[in-house]
Parts: sequence; C-alpha cells; structure tokens
Amino acid sequence: MKKSFYSHGKLLLTAEYLVLDGVSALALPTQKGQWLYIHENENSDQISWKSLDHTNNVWFETIFIYNDNTFKPFFDQTEEDKVTSTLIDILTAAKQLNPNFLSSEKGYIIESKLEFHREWGLGSSSTLINNIAQWAKVDAFKLLETSFGGSGYDIACAQNDQPILYRRNNGKPTITPIDFNPNFKENLFFIYLNQKQDSKASIKHYQSLPIKDFDAAEAEIQEITSKLIECNSLEEFELLIDQHEKVISKIIKTPTVKTKLFEDYPRSIKSLGGWGGDFVLVTGTITDMEYFSKKGYHTVIPYTQMILA
Repeated sequence: MKKSFYSHGKLLLTAEYLVLDGVSALALPTQKGQWLYIHENENSDQISWKSLDHTNNVWFETIFIYNDNTFKPFFDQTEEDKVTSTLIDILTAAKQLNPNFLSSEKGYIIESKLEFHREWGLGSSSTLINNIAQWAKVDAFKLLETSFGGSGYDIACAQNDQPILYRRNNGKPTITPIDFNPNFKENLFFIYLNQKQDSKASIKHYQSLPIKDFDAAEAEIQEITSKLIECNSLEEFELLIDQHEKVISKIIKTPTVKTKLFEDYPRSIKSLGGWGGDFVLVTGTITDMEYFSKKGYHTVIPYTQMILA
C-alpha cells in the first residue's frame, strides 16, 4: 500500500517577528513544496527513511525501529545525529498526539522529496511537519508546537494554495485566504542572499528584546498589511514596504538589508521572515536584476514563478 502527501513552501511578506505576538501577517504559499511517500512493508518492522533534494540526490537516509513506544536508530549514529534526532522527535510527538499512529507490526519505506533547494528557507521543516501530520492524522499546528515551535504561518502556507492572512489568537491559528495578486507583479522579484537563516535564532533574538516600542509598531504594521492587500500601484507598494522595513528595523535593532548590502540600489528591498538570510523581495525590472547578479547574487526568481496566486 502506498500513500503520498504534499505541502507548499512559504514566504512571509509582512509582520515578521510580530506575527509571534498575534499581529496579522500576509503570508505567501510557494509553487514548490515537498512530497512524502509512504510504502508499507509487511516483511519488516523497520522504518527506512530517505530524503531527496530538488535534484533527486539523496541528502539523508537512515533506518530506525519502533518498539516499547520508542523510536531508535538501527545503526550507530554518525554526523547525521541531528537530522535523525529531529526526525525521531517529530515522529514521537506525532505518536503522542495520536496513539494509533504506527501501532501495527508492519514496517515502512519512506521517501521525502523537496521541490526547492533545501538551503532556500522556503520551509523544508514546515512542509515535512505538515506532511507527517497528514500521515499521522494529527493537528499540524500542535505537531509544530511540540517539535520546532514558531508562529505557525508556515504550516498555514503548507495547507493553502493562495495567499493568506495569518494570525495567532491566544495561540490558535486564524487563517483567511485572500485575493492578493498584484497587477505589478512583473516588477517583483525574489533574491536569495546565499545564506540560510536560522529561524530559531531569529525568534530567540526577537524574544530577548525590550517590549516598550511594540504596541505602536504592531498597529503600524497592521495598517501597512491592510494597505498592501488593497494596493494597486508599484509606487504605493514600494512606499509601504520601505516603511515596513523601517518599523521592523527599529524594534529588532538591526539595519535593513538594503542599508547593509545594497545601499545604492534605487528601488525597494524587503526582508522576508527572519532577517539576515534566505530571500528578499525586490522591486524593479528584469534589467535591474543585473545589479544583484554583478554582486554575486545569482538566484533571482520572478514573483510569477515563485508564488501561488
């Protein structure tokens, strides 16, 4: 018996960091995501796991067994300890949420397949968690909470095929699909900054900051998000994302990515999610994108090739 599950990747356009504290965020599911294929194996009690990247190369594989309510590696652990331990943590949390999960004597041959580069920060972890949640028939938000943590917007993106407004309300997700399809999208591009951002480190830094400026910032970001959704011109869009960058820069006490790396670029640049890595959103023309290529940033993806409309 074979089963398959799929989840979309994610990008966070507004309310980065503040989404953790209940501010509504505009989040964008991506066209590419991750598959999970499950093959039951009646002739074994082992769970064989293989992870493939976007080029179909195996970047991780392991075998473990489940008995006495515990997942254990079949082989002595190596330098892949962290990946194996993380996977076991997720499966253990899923089993705790649904005791009937993996309750039979059979084994499994499992394959996960990424459609995007695993260093891109589009949700290799969140898509995996959402896929395992589907397989285990558990709440993906609860599975995230008991494994990786975070706001949950990435899980919401994994489950939706159009832009959403996402908000945590007393820890519970509120998800509103919206019609966000800018008529100037041919002037929007995503640039990879050649380094992966550590989401847990970003959250830890944010949570360590003083909260005195947060109330005003939350109201301002909320207003910017509302205006962005209704925005009909590139010029207005640029003003709004520039203002958003200033607000977040002030509260997290970090220079904007444009100030740090691209100060002489004439158009707008906005960080997406945790500051310091992964993708940024850039406005301009395809010719303008040569500026970034000359600086060594060669992964330039048009909005229409990245985002689900």
